[in-house]
Amino acid sequence: MKKKCNISRRQAIKGLGALASIQIVPRHVLGGPGHTPPSEVLTKGIIGCGIISHQHLTMPGKLLALCDVDARHLERRRAQAAEKGEKDVSCYHDFRELIARDDIDIVHIATPPHWHALMAIAAAKAGKDIWCEKPMSRTIGEGVAMAKAVQAQERIFRINTWFRFQGGFYGLGTPVAPVKQAIQAGMFGWPLTITVGAVTGFGWKQHLWTGRKNLPIESVPDHFDYDMWLGPAPKKPYHPHRTHETFRGYWDYDGGGLGDMGQHYLDPVQFMLGKDSEAPARVEVDADPQDADAVGVWRRITFTYADGCKIVLDGRSREEVKGERAKYIQGPKGWLGRRFESNIPDLRKKISQLPPLEPVVTDFHESVRTRKKFALNEDNGFWSTTMINMGKIALRLNKNLNFDSKTLTFDDEEANKLVHPPMRGPWKLS
Repeated sequence: MKKKCNISRRQAIKGLGALASIQIVPRHVLGGPGHTPPSEVLTKGIIGCGIISHQHLTMPGKLLALCDVDARHLERRRAQAAEKGEKDVSCYHDFRELIARDDIDIVHIATPPHWHALMAIAAAKAGKDIWCEKPMSRTIGEGVAMAKAVQAQERIFRINTWFRFQGGFYGLGTPVAPVKQAIQAGMFGWPLTITVGAVTGFGWKQHLWTGRKNLPIESVPDHFDYDMWLGPAPKKPYHPHRTHETFRGYWDYDGGGLGDMGQHYLDPVQFMLGKDSEAPARVEVDADPQDADAVGVWRRITFTYADGCKIVLDGRSREEVKGERAKYIQGPKGWLGRRFESNIPDLRKKISQLPPLEPVVTDFHESVRTRKKFALNEDNGFWSTTMINMGKIALRLNKNLNFDSKTLTFDDEEANKLVHPPMRGPWKLS
């Protein structure tokens, strides 16, 4: 008989009071028979069993535990894990139970972004290394708290996007590395303007992730703990469109297509420009006014750095840009378009003669074993996430804003309130 995750919403809610006082002890402190040396097989637990979690099932590491507030999601992933040979997998409703286990090395966070900070901080304090979904954080302030906790506890952290270090970068027809080499060598000149949008092979999924206004109230299914799903987010009446596959359409949990695809698209751009330790100094938006709850679409978002470099996010669809010539990078000395088209003669050959980039660790388990930083971590990932959150704030308020990278503040009081929005009790950042 197959093992099942028999956790009802009513049973789970009943047990939450006891869990509030859990004292999490790091595994490396416990030692003894339950402590596995880093040289041996690494173990993992996955929090969040929605669509994206199927990727985390396939990642390296022995799966010991799954956690979700939807019993059906939890059972589906457990069954899939069993099919892959992971048969002794424990199921949890509350993430704190999973994190409290002393035999788990790595915590995978595959939840909506409004939970990332609290879970990552709890995992770091418990001595776990962390593999977190993108975007890294829902707000700038939550990103700060995550980075501080990871570094204070000397944990290894990665964000689940990879284009800065491997894979073809959408419409460019090349990995990011040779483009960065060309930029570093000054082949395009400086400052640069980089356009990210459908004309250069990128799609923001804007209409897929828009929210709905005036949702009718529906009854919460018995298998789903909606209050725990909301967690630190504001209390809102239940409707299925607010949760699961369509949560990105609501400001409380994410930021539409920008939240979904932003770290995939903007982190490599930040890397190419050498901006891994700063944010743009200004963000400008071209969009209709947004709803206070539901995320809408936008036409253009422009980020400008202090040195004049610009990143232009083009929100038009593929149909709207059909036939336009793509220029991804434009500088005073030349440009680069789709499929490595350029007005610089023999660009690929010239790049091949340049010195290679400094090597980085792109195997997360190698990072865990050697304690060397992963290529995309809580530090550089914080800055690309900050860019996303800057854009979300400007779009949400429909305002052009100036930003100070040192103080992490805007020149606008309303915008600054969204840097550190309050969490719904009893949840709070420590």
